[in-house]
Amino acid sequence: MITVEIEVTAQFYDLDPMQVVWHGNYPRFLEEARCALLDRIGYGYPDMERSGYAWPIVDLRLKYVRPIRFAQKVRVAATLAEYENRLRIDYRILDCASGETLTKATTTQLAVAAASGELCLESPPVLVDKIRRLLP
Repeated sequence: MITVEIEVTAQFYDLDPMQVVWHGNYPRFLEEARCALLDRIGYGYPDMERSGYAWPIVDLRLKYVRPIRFAQKVRVAATLAEYENRLRIDYRILDCASGETLTKATTTQLAVAAASGELCLESPPVLVDKIRRLLP
């Protein structure tokens, strides 16, 4: 499948009182990687809007393995796992220095026709075609 990696450095404002990245900031890191993956596919959020579909996240799962600390550099890898009936993206957050896995996550998004608000049971051809062009 298609994978994109970004690098993030934990900032002071990301921390909680225990001096580790607050658990609520992890979805922001995932969002940055997801946007990079969607841009790689050629179907970023503006493209989604132009195509007449919204893609709300209907499920988010996170497994915190080790904490991220202030100034720690991490790689966030986003991998397209499913696309024909839903958009499922798997994530790994890895320490840049050691390569150690710090977090595992998954998001699931479903296509919704913007005009009617109707849920689509299959991904629209505009997305499927773009992905299939990138696959071997």
